Amino acid sequence: MISNSEMIRIRRQMQRRIRDVVAERRRARQLEPAGTESSVDAADARPTTNPSVTASV
Repeated sequence: MISNSEMIRIRRQMQRRIRDVVAERRRARQLEPAGTESSVDAADARPTTNPSVTASV
């Protein structure tokens, strides 16, 4: 069984990873040329380059 402190640590780690991915995607969108098509599907198809996103808990 996972202790309460371990659960809190894992939750905070997950939140940090999510924040990192969101920030990375925001930066990528800001760097795109203004004339490109920015559909939601294209943004979702973009691979994640952040190695910390892998589920290695």
